[in-house]
Amino acid sequence: MKKLVYALLIAASASIFIAQAQAQVIVIANPGVKATEISKSDLRDVFTGSATSLKDGSRVVPILLKAGTTNEEFLQAYIGKSDSAYRASWRSLVFSGQASMPKSLDTEVAVVDFVAHNTGAIGYISKATPHAGVKVLAVR
Repeated sequence: MKKLVYALLIAASASIFIAQAQAQVIVIANPGVKATEISKSDLRDVFTGSATSLKDGSRVVPILLKAGTTNEEFLQAYIGKSDSAYRASWRSLVFSGQASMPKSLDTEVAVVDFVAHNTGAIGYISKATPHAGVKVLAVR
């Protein structure tokens, strides 16, 4: 019985952490992207290299943060991988010739600037980061 209660507490804690992470990280896109929302599975497909366009036909290019809390929260909440596991899966695609590694930027401000000025760019930042010039996509 104690093991069951312990397991339920761990699962509840993980759910709360993921919900909080999703609430602190926003997905941004270049204003030319037609979509106003994106499903979690489509977001995962774009950021894992499985897709290069959204269901509405908008071609998108993922932009990553190199490191930091926002990067870790995004990867855990939407991709379900640690940073090292995520980058290892991309290296696998790159070395097999199936894809090119997405552009990684040092700061959230740089991500906003890049996304604002590059057609089809899609990235993620913390909710607190100023994001004029980009479109926020609702994740459903």
